Amino acid sequence: MDSTAVVRDRVEVAVAGPDPGVLRLGLLLPLSGALGLTGPSGLSAASLAATEVNAAGGVRGRRVELVLLDAGRAPREVAADAVGMLGLVDAFVGFHTSDVHRALEVALGGRVPYVFTPPHEGGTRLPGVVLLGESPGRQLAPAVRWLVARRGLRRWALVGSDYIWPRAVHRAVSAIVRAVGAEVVWERLVPFPEPGIDAERIVAGLARAGAEAVVVSLVGRELARFNRVFAASALAQRVVRLSGALEENVLLATGGDDTGELYAAMRSFAGQGDDRRIALAERYRALFGGGAPVLDVYAEGCYDGVLLTAALAATGGLTASKAQVEAARLLADPPRGAWPVGSLGAPSPGGFLARADGLDLTVITRF
Repeated sequence: MDSTAVVRDRVEVAVAGPDPGVLRLGLLLPLSGALGLTGPSGLSAASLAATEVNAAGGVRGRRVELVLLDAGRAPREVAADAVGMLGLVDAFVGFHTSDVHRALEVALGGRVPYVFTPPHEGGTRLPGVVLLGESPGRQLAPAVRWLVARRGLRRWALVGSDYIWPRAVHRAVSAIVRAVGAEVVWERLVPFPEPGIDAERIVAGLARAGAEAVVVSLVGRELARFNRVFAASALAQRVVRLSGALEENVLLATGGDDTGELYAAMRSFAGQGDDRRIALAERYRALFGGGAPVLDVYAEGCYDGVLLTAALAATGGLTASKAQVEAARLLADPPRGAWPVGSLGAPSPGGFLARADGLDLTVITRF
């Protein structure tokens, strides 16, 4: 199988025009910006999904192609490019920050389906928007409760980037912390995406507040920088960090973490060990080799998002008016044969809590 054959240049597609014999998906990935280090693995995983669908005969005879757009830029720029692809693609799939997500949702205006694959900020959605990830409460509540019950953590702090997803995380986690009898003693939102974080000042603020645990909603390179500074501080061995954005690529960018106090709550991890994740990793490695970007949770979401979109097209649900309802059915109780032939089928519900162990994230429990 040749994975490169499924990715098309945006300009080339615009010049060639629509092709009803092809199922074209606009693939929205952060190839630049704070999340840029996660983009390559997402592209590889999406390419794997499209390649597998095509090897099995496509979707009702239509070959799947991916038209790549850089979603790591300013929300207005990404939305404008996506609108320019209307009429040339059948749907959009991908992950990016939630400020970009909301700009895309408004700009697309329910004209085509849009499958957003990572953790999201919650709230209502316009027609056609399908969410594969979880809201802050569903993602982080089990982890906070687990840490409070087992570690007795009572004094919590919140640190995040100043945009829609971290703000939603702060609201949700504040309520969760209060519900378990603990308190939020310090909170900080830092400018995003520029000028970046002053990690040393944040660590000093956490020390003055006497925080026992901190929920970190920084993303990408900013999360990596904060964790490097924190791990070198006096707080590293006595203050727990919990993140809803930490995966293997960011941990590698951090240089690993041996403090034993850095946790991540995510839908999947490379080392979780279940049959589906092992099979996906084997397929990924067989196509791209051992030197490919790490197959993290964002990449797995792209794989599932492409397959879900193909399943929607196969069942007649690839319209803005039907996408949300049909996607919920395909994810919750998929009819026999609804997912593409040879695929791994619907992703498993729930998530995991993992702890950093050097360059690895070791799963502790499943929720």
